Order: sequence, then C-alpha cells, then structure tokens
Amino acid sequence: MAYFPAFIKLDNKKILIIGGGNIASQKLSHLLDFTKNISVIAPDICEDMAKAIEDNNLICQKRAYSVGDIKDFAVVVMAIDNIALQADIYAESKQYKCLCNSVDSTEYCDFIFPSYVKKDDLTIAISTSGASPAMAKHLKLYLQNLIPAGISEFLAEMKDLRRTLPKGRDRMKMLDKKAQDYIKSWSNK
Repeated sequence: MAYFPAFIKLDNKKILIIGGGNIASQKLSHLLDFTKNISVIAPDICEDMAKAIEDNNLICQKRAYSVGDIKDFAVVVMAIDNIALQADIYAESKQYKCLCNSVDSTEYCDFIFPSYVKKDDLTIAISTSGASPAMAKHLKLYLQNLIPAGISEFLAEMKDLRRTLPKGRDRMKMLDKKAQDYIKSWSNK
C-alpha cells in the first residue's frame, strides 16, 4: 500500500537519529530544513554529520543505542545496518507511540522521507512509496528547474493577504484568481 502524504509540524516534537554515517548525515540535513530539535545517538559520527551537529548545537551521545533511548521522542530515524536492532527499535517504538523510520527497511517504517523541493514556504514532496527513490530524485531535479525565482516573494504576499483580508468566499475567490494568474504568467514564458 502507498504512503499517505502528510506534512507534519515538528514544532515541540523531539527527533532522534540513531546512527552517525553518511546516510544518517543526509537524513539530518533534510530534517534541519524543518527543525533543530534533533538528538543523535551513535558510537561513531562521520565528519559531515559532526559539523552539522556542532553548527546547529544539537545533542549528540557517542555511544551505542540502549533500550529506552527513544521513550521521550516523537520521531525516530534509524540509519543503522543492524537489521535485528532495527526490528527491536521499531517494536519498541510502538510501546512509546513514536513515529519510526528505518532507512532502506520499509517494514520498519511508519513514514518515509520523500524527495522534496524546498524554497522558503514552498515545499513539494515526491514519493514513489519506495518503488524507485532514483526516480523521485530525478523528478525533484526536474521540478526544481520549473519553479520561478520569484515564488518566495509571491508566497509572502499571499500569506500577508490571507492574514489581513477577512475570511470568506470573496477572499477565497480573489486568492484563487491571483494564484492562477501567477502560474499562467510563468508557465507561458
């Protein structure tokens, strides 16, 4: 079955990454686009990840995972090669009701990391439900080239209008027309 696309607000949600290699570093990089409330547990940390941890003042414990480490976290990301440990942590995550992701082991995932394009308030997520991460990556590169340079300013203007204009049908129609006209203006170029 396919994964349901959802955007999760990570404010006040603690995230734990278990693992310190290159894949863990990539997951950390993606998460840092959305939150800094991230902790890491790993006996060894790769250079890029160590720099990201230091630059963002994240909590890092250089040690192996212990049962109970996930109990205070809303989201757990496992970037470890030990499949038996992945299974154990996933089972434990059910006890603590935290969302769990295991890199490259979809059977131990409550969610997956989509490929995504992020430009300020615009985030476009692309997923093949694990069928072809390579396709998602290349589709991301294609879509990045379609987004106009002024999208951030347009979205800031739209956000301001939504905040200042009274709610109702007239506002909804006006904002819809404005978005439609904006897309037409850059899709005709």
